[in-house]
Amino acid sequence: MGNTFGHFFRITTFGESHGGGIGVVIDGCPPRLEISATEIQAELDRRRPGQSKITTPRKEADSCEILSGVFEGKTLGTPIALLVRNQDTRSQDYDEMAEKFRPSHADATYEAKYGIRNWQGGGRSSARETIGRVAAGAIAKKILSQVAGVEIVGYVKRIKDLEGVVDPATVTLEQVEANIVRCPDPDCAHRMIELIDQVRREGDSIGGVVECVARNVPKGLGVPVFDKLEADLAKGVMSLPASKGFEIGSGFAGTLLTGSEHNDEFYIDDAGEIRTVTNRSGGIQGGIANGEAIIIRVAFKPTATIRKEQRTVTATGEETTLAAKGRHDPCVLPRAVPMVEAMMALVLCDHLLRHQGQCRVL
Repeated sequence: MGNTFGHFFRITTFGESHGGGIGVVIDGCPPRLEISATEIQAELDRRRPGQSKITTPRKEADSCEILSGVFEGKTLGTPIALLVRNQDTRSQDYDEMAEKFRPSHADATYEAKYGIRNWQGGGRSSARETIGRVAAGAIAKKILSQVAGVEIVGYVKRIKDLEGVVDPATVTLEQVEANIVRCPDPDCAHRMIELIDQVRREGDSIGGVVECVARNVPKGLGVPVFDKLEADLAKGVMSLPASKGFEIGSGFAGTLLTGSEHNDEFYIDDAGEIRTVTNRSGGIQGGIANGEAIIIRVAFKPTATIRKEQRTVTATGEETTLAAKGRHDPCVLPRAVPMVEAMMALVLCDHLLRHQGQCRVL
């Protein structure tokens, strides 16, 4: 019912922000893959709250427990269940939101759809749901790296109108993790941090763009016509909380070019492989990976829950105002980076297994 993603490598996430915990069940993971809670934890630590002054102050260790599917450090080929228990909940901060709908949040729409909602921390609509995605993404990354040498690096490209200069071909995880905003352009990162902190002190929020590159992706991934690779990537990242836009390659800027300006001309490299001179296609043509780097961008809106007073209505239809309490990110972008990487990894891993299942049999 909307909680499962993928075909051959399939995940189902569960849990609410202030419930007992958040988790994921992974089905279709190949057997004998060496994986540990430590490897998964490294990705969760990049996503967890309380990292710095520009993220939510909620203090959660987000410690990962492997409940099934792994024995003596290796996957069994059976369902893998991962769990992170909630600890630092302050449900009383949301008492007012039991009746008042937060502007631009999921409160009103969840109420309209289900006739009931968990108003504590946003329940299922909270970004804490992404814990399961990031945990599963860590396993997908391991498969992609081990089987095909795929490397996935995400980073903050833009915060409001501040845009970093980053080369997707050479950017490294170390450069991304060198500062708390996860922008590998040091000068721009400094200005971004100052802007986010200023907005935080004002009780407001801002948005921006995460860019993500996948390098060494095997040719042939993607299943036309409805499961084109970019279509599944779009669905994956657009299912993330606060996401509002998706681009691949030249994106919307490509509409300003002519065909002769936009086309990626072919050539044969020293290894005898077909390559493209440019990469405006973003690594995918006709819905199928062409062997070049896959480059996507995801736009995230400003965090909906802010301390500034705004007009709203109650569940009983009365007009009122709300100045939200609680602990919230003034900008979701720094913590969204591992989320985007995870969705990229989940899609690519799923398509790698699908491709091998269909095209490597005969």
